[in-house]
Amino acid sequence: MEKLRLIRNTQLGIKNLLLHKLRSFLTMLGIVFGVASVIAMLSIGEGASKSALDEIRHLGSTNIILQSKKPVEDEAATNVRTMLSIYGLTYEDERRIAMTFDAVERTAPAKIVRKEARLGDRSLELRIVGTTPEWFDLVARPIAAGRVLLPRDISEVSNVVVLTEFGARKVLATRESIGESLQIKGNSFEVIGIVQSDSGQGGSIQTPDQQVDAYIPLNVARERFGDMNFRMMTGSFVRESVQLHQLIVQVKSNDEVEAVAAGIDSMMKHFHKKTDYDISIPLALLRQAEATKRTYNIVLGSIASISLLVGGIGIMNIMMASVTERTREIGVRRAIGARRLQIIIQFLIETIVLSTTGGFIGIAIGLAIPWAVTVFAGMPTIVTGASLGLSVGISMAVGVIFGLYPAIRAANLDPIVALRHE
Repeated sequence: MEKLRLIRNTQLGIKNLLLHKLRSFLTMLGIVFGVASVIAMLSIGEGASKSALDEIRHLGSTNIILQSKKPVEDEAATNVRTMLSIYGLTYEDERRIAMTFDAVERTAPAKIVRKEARLGDRSLELRIVGTTPEWFDLVARPIAAGRVLLPRDISEVSNVVVLTEFGARKVLATRESIGESLQIKGNSFEVIGIVQSDSGQGGSIQTPDQQVDAYIPLNVARERFGDMNFRMMTGSFVRESVQLHQLIVQVKSNDEVEAVAAGIDSMMKHFHKKTDYDISIPLALLRQAEATKRTYNIVLGSIASISLLVGGIGIMNIMMASVTERTREIGVRRAIGARRLQIIIQFLIETIVLSTTGGFIGIAIGLAIPWAVTVFAGMPTIVTGASLGLSVGISMAVGVIFGLYPAIRAANLDPIVALRHE
């Protein structure tokens, strides 16, 4: 019986709304735009946050990354026509870190120089990364062909090179990939493997690898290219001596990362008179990014929810006007025995139908906006089930909350006064 009464009240509510189609549609618009903006803003924010978080996760949550940097005082000394600048990480730094801290699992040093690589008439400037086999464990990238560096390449001082897919396509082109001989600064290197690699560009985080990387054994890089680099600046010829440009330190567990990083920083300050290095901790960056993401979502959700609040006020306004218009009808229903609860339910059903219908239309628009942003702007967007559930829940809650007062007001009308209303 109660189920039949609810169905009848729902049908009656829909019928009353359809009597004023334009007014009902305009009332729903506030909910429609509110729900659509909640979904769209949260999906865009989720997509942007995920891109940043993925970049940080690629660096490894148990890794500590040290990079050489030129001291500020050396950068300022540009009036010297010829100068020698010695700075950055050293082989001894890598040895000390590996032997001093029990929590250190392994290290991956890297010497980086830019050299032109040639194969026949093709050439490309590559970022030559002299490193050890551990690099490919700490900067995990899928192997597209061949193999990566092995311990025997280090012990045998082999002239071998591992290319990224980008470099392989540019230099090797239509030739066989594995076994080709690549000329790098007059030295012949055999291509033994190709790996996929992130670009390290276009995001907020600088990843250890780049598209134009070519990996060779560290001792080969030191023997063939040395520690001295030369570059021309405006009016000066600068010589730089850097032993290691980068050092990745892997710690045994996440709990020990920050303590080990602090210990490394303290040790480096003791042995380096100048601040010629940077230390970055992906785990700390990850925690900060996740906290920022939560704050970002709260702010975006709050801003978008204001639209739903405005829509709710619009529903209340229309329902108050509807109560006034239907005062005589309410009086008749009360006079023939309708209870206050039945009147409240009738008006609540109308507001819930308005808000729920507007919510579903808003969901459709809210799903279309992220799709359009991804297709036309190239920005990643992620629509989560939580944002859909939140939007529908809020739209229904808005219908109940903002429809409750007009419904109670209608139920509390005196039947005799209502029947006299013109």
